[in-house]
Amino acid sequence: MIENKNLLVAELNIKAVFPVLKVLLKDDPKTAEKFKDVNANVVFRAKHEGGFVGANLIFNDGNLVVEPEPVEEGDLIFTFGTVAKMNTFLKGGIALPAIKGFTNFKLLASFITTLLKLKLMMPDVRPKDELNRYLKVKLALYMVSTALSKLNKTGHKEMNSWTAKQPDRIYQLSVNDTDIAVYLRIKAGKTKAGRGLYNRKRPFVHMKFSDVDGALKVLLKDAPFVEAVDKKYVSIEGSPEYANNLNDFMMTIQSLIA
Repeated sequence: MIENKNLLVAELNIKAVFPVLKVLLKDDPKTAEKFKDVNANVVFRAKHEGGFVGANLIFNDGNLVVEPEPVEEGDLIFTFGTVAKMNTFLKGGIALPAIKGFTNFKLLASFITTLLKLKLMMPDVRPKDELNRYLKVKLALYMVSTALSKLNKTGHKEMNSWTAKQPDRIYQLSVNDTDIAVYLRIKAGKTKAGRGLYNRKRPFVHMKFSDVDGALKVLLKDAPFVEAVDKKYVSIEGSPEYANNLNDFMMTIQSLIA
């Protein structure tokens, strides 16, 4: 396991948070407009043991590729003095990076405002308009499904223990009457996250949120998980015990990143 908590959080940010920028590029009209004709590399990195931890974000006409190793050169480079400072910045805290490419003001402004949009995932953010409520749920579920798999791959003791003895199982999460659906596949200790409804076999557990508002009740912790099931904000098909385990690990992810 990555022993240093700051490195673990950075790993989750790089491999689970940055990729959900793709959701904003696709589903948020304002973000899509900002990047529709952008072709640029944005390097986001922090100094660590004589090198860097971070990612290379490649924007290409509204598409995004996230490479988990930062390169030396880019159109815009954010460099933090420590990994902890990078994590603080991504949580919305005060930690200023050195910025190379500052003269490319349009790209800088677009990137910063888009990063700020990711704050929708924070547990204390309560969007009121319909689009942002939808985006909060989609961003959060896309992020957490990937983060769960990454948490297992880092050697997280409790997650590893939970996945180790499970045969080939699918944990599906979806929101009724929307396109929001993700899954986590567990097989003998290995995990893989995916998007959409898994159709090759029946899910071992399927957490179905009643709608976006029902999902928000759970994500915002307005209702404890058992209460949320009782009030039908979410229904469980399959093992309630394992669904509860999954929810606990989801809360672990939220506590690390938020």
